[in-house]
Amino acid sequence: MSYQVPGATSPDEMTCYYGNSRLPVRGPRRDLDARYVACLGGTETFGRFVTAPYSELLERKLKRKSVNLGGVNCGLDAWLGDPDLIDIAKGAELCVLQLPALQQLSNRFYRVHPRRNDRFLRASDGLQALYPDVDFTEFHFTGHLMRHLQAADAERFETIKTELERAWLNRMQHLISVLDTNVVLLRLQIETEDMIGDPAPVSAGMLARIAPQAQAVLDIPVRPAGQSMELGDMIFGTLQQPAAEHMLGPATHQVIADRLTRTIRDLD
Repeated sequence: MSYQVPGATSPDEMTCYYGNSRLPVRGPRRDLDARYVACLGGTETFGRFVTAPYSELLERKLKRKSVNLGGVNCGLDAWLGDPDLIDIAKGAELCVLQLPALQQLSNRFYRVHPRRNDRFLRASDGLQALYPDVDFTEFHFTGHLMRHLQAADAERFETIKTELERAWLNRMQHLISVLDTNVVLLRLQIETEDMIGDPAPVSAGMLARIAPQAQAVLDIPVRPAGQSMELGDMIFGTLQQPAAEHMLGPATHQVIADRLTRTIRDLD
């Protein structure tokens, strides 16, 4: 059965803040005095609409405190712009770092919201010159923008993709260096039945570029709850089902936790 509840009592509202950070992350707030593992990531790490995201399951399996620093639609710009959150990740004995999307960062073609990195703010003069036929006031989210630009002209889109790859690699290498702790890189490859892929994915070659900075790399294919038959085990409000269908279900979080547990134990 599915659990339809008011938004105020759903896991989507279980957020907290650490220090002077302005980024809401998955709650409840944890005591940071003892040793802990940090899970830094976006919406999937946060665990929208599930009662126990993979960070919590990881704590149970490892019997080591796990602090969920997952924020909805957070990416590189949000983390690197929040020193308090970075300090918490730095203070962990190990940081599980979910790889963020390429498109969710400011670059020489467009700007994104500093905290909600999926929000498109404005196009640069360079992007407007590259796509003079596009009205950029119609876009509010980077995903919609990327799909439209790729469909409008795949050849011109390669210029955008190259810039995103450059910016992402530079900022990822900087982030891992700043964390200065043991890092496990987690790439969650979301597979969909319609086979409509990410127009600007994190490639295997890009992953290989940053892998030497980490202690381990974990690559896990996942399917959204609407296609993995997990929707009935999630908690969401009556108007939230369309969003829940695109999130990861509890069984998928269990798979991620199992894989992470084996990987981290191998490092010990």
